[in-house]
Amino acid sequence: MLCSEIIQVIEASYPKSAALGFDNVGLLVGRADKETDKVYLAVDATDAVIDHAIAAGAGMLITHHPLIFSPMKSVTEEDFIGRRVMKLIRNDISCYAMHTNYDVLGMGALAGRILELKDAEVLDVTMETDGAAEGIGRVGDLGKEMTLEECCVYVKHKLNLGTLKVFGDMDRKVSRLAVSPGSGKSAVSPAIAAGADVLVTGDIGHHEGLDAVARGLAVIDAGHYGTEYIFLDDMKQFFGSRLPGIGTVVEPVIHPFQVI
Repeated sequence: MLCSEIIQVIEASYPKSAALGFDNVGLLVGRADKETDKVYLAVDATDAVIDHAIAAGAGMLITHHPLIFSPMKSVTEEDFIGRRVMKLIRNDISCYAMHTNYDVLGMGALAGRILELKDAEVLDVTMETDGAAEGIGRVGDLGKEMTLEECCVYVKHKLNLGTLKVFGDMDRKVSRLAVSPGSGKSAVSPAIAAGADVLVTGDIGHHEGLDAVARGLAVIDAGHYGTEYIFLDDMKQFFGSRLPGIGTVVEPVIHPFQVI
């Protein structure tokens, strides 16, 4: 199958028009007319991931985060992104990114289902399709009221995580939860506006955490990768149902840092 045909299937469900304005999604490296019977799925197009895609014999690498995000003035071996681009081209692997278009049309709903939110709604609406609101994250009710500490244990279990960072009183009762996978600094105000007691997200810094608590919102920082690696299994199932003739190889879940 041609990469262009695979892209048509992806964009029928996750059109590039759904991506946020700052983003860079779609085919970023390689040929649309490349013939392939195997795709490799990963969160990031790291050096290791590209090597794994080559070893797997994949003709197409599909990632959540874009390999090329900021403008490039040259593609040479002097830059680590340039080296990755060159390696992909030398091995004739097309690299495709589905970032905030997937966040808007897939990731938020998926995270809400994993955390079993009741009566879940879009946290931050960015578009409407067929009269339905779509956007970043979800907010809804937990199955029962629990302490923030109990909520942390619940989130760790649901997302299969070893560690979390928490801002807030661990004895505080929480019952309404917002989730915004990835970098969630901008999700604090929408979570407060939606009446959430606690926000699950990633990349929360010292000041953002303190300020959120001062505004009445507890924050569970489950990590950028820790809240987004769910992309992998979801897209594996997507390809299995939409393109059963295409082999799908998934990068193992490996968290990018360790806490010791």
